[in-house]
Amino acid sequence: MSASADTLVIQAPAKVNLSLHIIAKRSDGYHELDTVMQKLDLVDTLTLRRLEMPGIQLSCPDSDLPENDSNLVWQAAVAFLEETELAHECGVALTLEKNIPVAAGLGGGSSDAAAVLTGLNRLFQTGLAEETLLSLGKSLGADVPFFVVSHPAVHATGIGDRMTPHDSLSNCSLLLVNPGFSVSTAWVYKNFTLTRADKDSNLSDSRKNVSLNGQVCPLYNDLEAVTIAHYPELKGLKRFMLDNGASDALMSGSGPTVFGIFPDQAGSSASSLQECAKKLTEKYECGVFLTRPLCVN
Repeated sequence: MSASADTLVIQAPAKVNLSLHIIAKRSDGYHELDTVMQKLDLVDTLTLRRLEMPGIQLSCPDSDLPENDSNLVWQAAVAFLEETELAHECGVALTLEKNIPVAAGLGGGSSDAAAVLTGLNRLFQTGLAEETLLSLGKSLGADVPFFVVSHPAVHATGIGDRMTPHDSLSNCSLLLVNPGFSVSTAWVYKNFTLTRADKDSNLSDSRKNVSLNGQVCPLYNDLEAVTIAHYPELKGLKRFMLDNGASDALMSGSGPTVFGIFPDQAGSSASSLQECAKKLTEKYECGVFLTRPLCVN
């Protein structure tokens, strides 16, 4: 993060869900969740610049993202300026450089929105409390509050807004593969049925233990069966990573990104990671990302 008097550059990290359990559907359309989320060092970069005239300017170079009020980044800026009563006094110019795939289950849009909230709070020196930023984030989307807090990993319940710090993954790399198509989160949840049979099937297929330096985290995703049923290619991706050195593999969020966990080891294990990444890159090109868990701030 870097800043001058009227400009701030801030990074917005991706995330993976190490676990995602759907408890129930709520009357407001959201779902009650029980999830562990982990931030990664794969990031988008946002440049925030104060304008002396009211209004919002948004640029998303080299992407197909809208540069208007349909973009969550724009909405976050509006929410901040209205909360601080600055909307009629000044404005902000936003430049979003995307690296995190869109609609990929990696939380990129939510992270970008949270970075706008926390970044503008710093740029304008408004001193909003974290509780206020969390409330603004929740109004924008269920995943936004996670990116407002500084913890690299959390255990979250509710719609994802009730959070407690969780042990972060360490001493490992994560290989992410986005197959190049987007998946609608709303579609996945709509097609998820809260039946015992579905739950048992999902968990028996994907629940495992990740053991990294004594850290144990149950690895599972209730939504995985829904997305894989429509896109069976994802099951093959998981199997390929498991057969090529990953200790575990899982779909993140509603997908379609699949990640494999490769514990840090010298020799053949390190070679396996590089070889696996190389083979997947030959097929998926720019949809392959080699990343690591985000360190404690």
